[in-house]
Amino acid sequence: MSKIMIFDPAMCCPSGMCGVSIDPEIIRVATTLHTIRKNGVEIKRFNLSSNPMEFVSHKEVNRYLNEKGVECLPLTVVDDQVVLSGRYPTDIEMVKMVGLPESILNGLPKALNVLTR
Repeated sequence: MSKIMIFDPAMCCPSGMCGVSIDPEIIRVATTLHTIRKNGVEIKRFNLSSNPMEFVSHKEVNRYLNEKGVECLPLTVVDDQVVLSGRYPTDIEMVKMVGLPESILNGLPKALNVLTR
């Protein structure tokens, strides 16, 4: 099974889900990644503020940052290859990236599904 790594831009806390107004996109991504993880996919997520060495030590991520700057974040890496930069993948893109059926998304809250399909 594939492995997804998300390299997030700098956020105030490791999850990005703190403060007064939480970005709904962060909640959507976290919820979908949780669902994918429950289906056997290894998920790792790194925040530039909390895990800067992960950005330096991953060769592809480091190359993207050196060439494009932090504007390339977030980066989505599947099996050590950058597959998407500058935005988070949609729910459907995420399940396709790891070869899972779209039907696993049926358990997500309806409000999140509307945003991503």
